[in-house]
Amino acid sequence: MDKGCDILNITVHILYTGRGGSAQAFAEEMLSSGLVEKIRAEAGNERYEYFFPMEDKESVLLIDRWKNQEAIDLHHKSEMMSEIARLRKKYGLKMKVERYTDLV
Repeated sequence: MDKGCDILNITVHILYTGRGGSAQAFAEEMLSSGLVEKIRAEAGNERYEYFFPMEDKESVLLIDRWKNQEAIDLHHKSEMMSEIARLRKKYGLKMKVERYTDLV
C-alpha cells in the first residue's frame, strides 16, 4: 500500500445465523424497535441494510457501511450496542464478520 493512501469508507458484513427463523425475526425486531432507524441516523453511518441469502434460510446478512473508523468506534460505544447484543442473545444467533475498506 502506498503511504499516500488514506482509508475511507469501511464496510462490514455481518452474517447472523440461527435456527427456526430466528435470524429473520431478529432483523424484523431490529427494524420494528426503531434501532435500525437510530443507527442509520448516527454520524458517519452510510448504510445499514439486511439481506436474506436465497440458499440459507436460517441466516441474514447485514451490510453496515461507515465513513471512517472513528464513526464505528462511536457506534460501538453507544447504548444501541447493548440492545443489539441483547437481541442477538434472545434469538440465539451466531455471527460471522467480514470487514472491507476502500482505499483512496
